[in-house]
Amino acid sequence: MNLTEEPEIVDFAPMHYVFVEKTGPFMKIAPEAWQTLHSLSPLLKEHNQITSGVSLYRMDPNTYRAGFALAAEPMKLPQGLAYEKFAGGRYSKFVLTGPYSDLPAASGRAWEIVGKSGKMVRSDWAIENYVNDPMSTPPEKCVTEILIPTE
Repeated sequence: MNLTEEPEIVDFAPMHYVFVEKTGPFMKIAPEAWQTLHSLSPLLKEHNQITSGVSLYRMDPNTYRAGFALAAEPMKLPQGLAYEKFAGGRYSKFVLTGPYSDLPAASGRAWEIVGKSGKMVRSDWAIENYVNDPMSTPPEKCVTEILIPTE
């Protein structure tokens, strides 16, 4: 697993965010949320510019959002998608280079590192920012930013 072990402290910018939200065990709900999102993306793209794929998640209760950042507030939002202006904030950023199948272990390791660092974790959404497009990028070259909300 190719994960940075030393987090970079960053201010994640606010974004226009459209998403599908599910609750339950992440290993079950995350694929379902992405499947629904991708089925609605052709309609979304008719009137909106997608800038990146982004998931937000909380662990209490287990809530997962599969979504897209947009260039502007959405126009003609397809039924089944929700919208919010995500406020952004301060995060400890780790970078995973490799297949999405490495994400569960990489996220676990990132949370472990932050826990041992003594940094205070904020009660906010954790983020996975998918830097490149998995449809045109080989799995071993996919780059994902894992962002943990910290003070």
